[in-house]
Amino acid sequence: MNSAVVLLSGGLDSTTLLHYVRQRVGAGVYALTFRYGQRHAREISDARWQAERAGVLEHDVVDLGFFSGLIAGASALTDARLSMPVLAELDDAARRQPLTYVPHRNLILLSLASAYAEAHGVSSVYYGAQRQDAYGYWDCTPDFQARLNAVLALNRGTAVTVQAPFAEMRKTELVRLGLELGVDYGHTWTCYRGAERPCGACPACEERATAFREAGVRDPLS
Repeated sequence: MNSAVVLLSGGLDSTTLLHYVRQRVGAGVYALTFRYGQRHAREISDARWQAERAGVLEHDVVDLGFFSGLIAGASALTDARLSMPVLAELDDAARRQPLTYVPHRNLILLSLASAYAEAHGVSSVYYGAQRQDAYGYWDCTPDFQARLNAVLALNRGTAVTVQAPFAEMRKTELVRLGLELGVDYGHTWTCYRGAERPCGACPACEERATAFREAGVRDPLS
């Protein structure tokens, strides 16, 4: 069987991706989950649950706790001193690169995942970028993916390729696909605040609610 490395945060997008790669691509999966100093780690337990359900070859939770100190003051996801924005209150300028953006996060995580893949003899790394992320996150765009792959192609051995199969899909389409794949979204976490229940107001919660509503199904976390 082919094998692949999947970045698995435990959120809706990456969980759908995990099951998509396992079932539709037909690959054995090495899953990587990162602690990068995010304000909560609620989604990591869901990542573990999903990895076990998908029957991955290996699931590693990698500690990058130092990272939040390096970027202190730059992102509301890693610095509790910053107020979490409400999506409806963001104007066009703020949406272009919102306070929920984490500087160079995907570049760093994909670089580490590519090193892991090369060491394990795996040629493909998958991450869950989707079209709605592109409005405010340059590291979720097809252009970013293409340029990163151009750099990885400089490898004088066997180059690793970054795959983003959902890059042209909206979150609603991911929910529909995930339901076809049998994904249990009750074991995913999206809210940026990480309380006992989703806050319903942060950008991630609003986008998740819209996706389930447009898909015509109830969010098991609502």
